[in-house]
Amino acid sequence: MKREDVLWAVASFLGGVALLAVGIYQHRWAPAPLFAVPLAITCLGVAVRRSRPLLALGLGVVAFAGDFAMGFSMGTVIVVTDNFYAAVRYGPRVLGRWMLGITSIFAVVAGVTAGILMREVGMAAVILVQCALVGTTPVITGMIIRQLEDQAAAERARAEQVARLAELDRAAAVQAERARMARELHDMIANHFSAIAIQSTAVLSRADLDGDTVRAVLGSIRENSLQGMTEMRTMIGLLRRDDEEAEAVRRRVAEAGELAERAREAGLEVRFQVDGEARELPAPVDLAGYRIIQESLTNVLKHGGKAADVVVGYRPGAVTLTVDNPLGDADHRHSGADTGTDVVMSAGAGIIGMRERVALVGGELDAGPYGDGWRVRALLPTEGLA
Repeated sequence: MKREDVLWAVASFLGGVALLAVGIYQHRWAPAPLFAVPLAITCLGVAVRRSRPLLALGLGVVAFAGDFAMGFSMGTVIVVTDNFYAAVRYGPRVLGRWMLGITSIFAVVAGVTAGILMREVGMAAVILVQCALVGTTPVITGMIIRQLEDQAAAERARAEQVARLAELDRAAAVQAERARMARELHDMIANHFSAIAIQSTAVLSRADLDGDTVRAVLGSIRENSLQGMTEMRTMIGLLRRDDEEAEAVRRRVAEAGELAERAREAGLEVRFQVDGEARELPAPVDLAGYRIIQESLTNVLKHGGKAADVVVGYRPGAVTLTVDNPLGDADHRHSGADTGTDVVMSAGAGIIGMRERVALVGGELDAGPYGDGWRVRALLPTEGLA
């Protein structure tokens, strides 16, 4: 028995005794103290209403029958309604349908019987309504409350399932982006080692080369080796899938103007600007910067944007990439944030991939509402890559 049910049972018994004390009962042959027996029985059903709902129903039926045999006690009848309600709410699901039918039939039979015996239609209606209030109403109330609780539990389960699916989608997006980066880096490293193989083969096949030429070739081999090792370190920890076609061409930030031109052809007004003196960037930074601009412009087109400002800034030891969508479109505002179920369930998951690329080269990324529009800004270091 639960503590709160026991306290409620005690309070119900004291309330019923108080009603008996003020004379709210009708007796045929039994004195008033005897009505306390069915009252105690039905209050015991209150004490076990949640732990033993079928027992509470049985105790309520026994108490109601005993009380009716002696006459009528308001306290017992009121507590019996709680027994019926608890049985429907906490008992087997099928019990509610059975009790609804039984109490409805009982109310009709009691009303008709009273009308026949008393030869009065008005009394038949009164008895029918009273029996319905005592039996049918608590049953219907219990069924409604239980249905509402089941709906709430189903909604909670659905919300948890959606959250799990969102997390799986997010993990899949991260994995796909890492696999794509691994393939791109693999192709660049293959280029370095191909150059090393070609140059070393040339040195070995030529016996007439002088010392300066050999040193120049060896220096080129060393440079390619160091660059290959640097880029190889960035691949550690990445997983690769072989079910997609890899791109053999290295993408560069210097080609961002071509991205802007293609976006213009798609109907987007792009204002492209280079701030600072363009220079050669490390391969991982080049790839990351190119993909960030590409994904940002794709997001603008995807979410109905009409214009975008792209600024590539070359700074000492870093390069900054800024893509502004100044339209302030409401849908676009919510398209890029990477926190929350709605975003993870969106089609692109582009910001997730951007963050992965920026994290790979040790940079910083900000994406979110800015002024009257949306801004994506990345800071990518060009020196001291791990």
